[in-house]
Amino acid sequence: RKMTENVVLAERLISARNNSQETQIVFSEKCGISTKTLSNMENIMGDPRLSTLQKIAAYLGCTVSELLDTNAEV
Repeated sequence: RKMTENVVLAERLISARNNSQETQIVFSEKCGISTKTLSNMENIMGDPRLSTLQKIAAYLGCTVSELLDTNAEV
C-alpha cells in the first residue's frame, strides 16, 4: 500500500530527529520553524507550507521532492 506524502513526511521527520537525538524544540529551532508546526507535521495534521518544507529540506540536506517522495529513502 502506498503511503501519502504527509505520512512519509511524518515518518522522515521523526526518524531524522531520533537519529540526531534532537527534541522537537531543538529540531524545529534548527529548521527555523515553530515547534507547533513540527508537532503537527509529525502527527499528520494539516498540510505544511512550501516554505516550511524548504526550511526542513535545507536543514536535512535534501530537496523538498526527496522529502516527500513516497518511493525514495532519504
